[in-house]
Amino acid sequence: MMLMKGIQQRGDNSYFFTVSLGLGADKKYKRKTKTFKVEQKLSPKKTIEHVNHEYMKFKNEVQAGSYIKPEKMDFSSFVEEWKNKFVLKELAETTIAGHLSMMNNHIKPVIGHMRMDQINTMVLVDLLDNITRKDGHEGAVSNSTRESVYKTLKSVFKYATRWQIIKHDPTEGVSKPKPSTPKENGVNVYDEKEVATLLEKAQDEPFHWRIFITLALTAGLRRGENLGLEWSLIDLEKGVLDIKQTITKGRSGSVITPPKSNSKRLISLPASVVEELKRYKLHWKKEKLKLADQWEEQEREWIFCNTNGKHFYPTTPTTWWGRFTKRAGVRHIRLHDLRHTSATLLIAQGVHAKIISERLGHSDIKITMNTYGHALRSADEAAAETFENILYKQPKST
Repeated sequence: MMLMKGIQQRGDNSYFFTVSLGLGADKKYKRKTKTFKVEQKLSPKKTIEHVNHEYMKFKNEVQAGSYIKPEKMDFSSFVEEWKNKFVLKELAETTIAGHLSMMNNHIKPVIGHMRMDQINTMVLVDLLDNITRKDGHEGAVSNSTRESVYKTLKSVFKYATRWQIIKHDPTEGVSKPKPSTPKENGVNVYDEKEVATLLEKAQDEPFHWRIFITLALTAGLRRGENLGLEWSLIDLEKGVLDIKQTITKGRSGSVITPPKSNSKRLISLPASVVEELKRYKLHWKKEKLKLADQWEEQEREWIFCNTNGKHFYPTTPTTWWGRFTKRAGVRHIRLHDLRHTSATLLIAQGVHAKIISERLGHSDIKITMNTYGHALRSADEAAAETFENILYKQPKST
């Protein structure tokens, strides 16, 4: 088998396609060209078949008048290619949902109309600098949102370059968003007095919400980890939680998946929390019996569930939290910041960063150090002051 006429091999995996369009009105011969690279590892025969097939696709597009030079493609059109050829094929459901959310809310509305060859580094720098919130609240977007937008852009232009839609990746000159202060990192926490007030106000809330925020504070659980708890994952005799699944928002509803990398872990609970969980379990069972046939869930025993036994939708706790802090008159921080509050309270009590890192399910202690650097420095200063007091009280030798 041979390469078709109109194909020239330029290297081991590179081929130059030429399609002639005949004599134009200006008496000059017209043609369309394209460079094609074989990405897969194929046998020589399969390579020729693949190249010939791609050439015929190109030729048909050119002759039908539907071929657009890659660099003339607009951003939104390429995003569809990126989504279908990479995102939907290779990524997990929650990652897909995250990318598409950033794309639809923050990226396409700004540069979707632009041609791929018009998008340069400065365009992307301006995009990241001017991201606005889409939740109706005032103020700047969180650093995590800015970083998520950056990651989505990096992925899009990585494949645009790899697939030879553009020659240079414009994100190479864009700095990854980094927080300069703990506040910019979204770490906004309660102090001990505020935690006491919070728990006092929560006594007027349904039992399950009291337990939800108690576990977020004492175990440092992420929202999805809390939602993924089943009674079988709590050992009330040993006082231990087994974190092995999480419930998050996917493209078309809830998704049950393993937690983030290295986040599967066992977490010890305070004795008072264990006692509270025992009382809640008894309450949970009574509610199940009371609902009888209305209880639809037969396979799982979700700790946090609707009246039919099905687990809560991923955004339900956040919605409740916003309404609760408002009616209770409690200073509003993000629900996720209860996890940060847990960490900073432990740091203030002198718990080692390695233990906190394992308790939170961080993949690397560096994440803990970077996230809670300010609190750790304050604890270090307090430790130095403790030594100063010890040394100062020692009798001086004569």
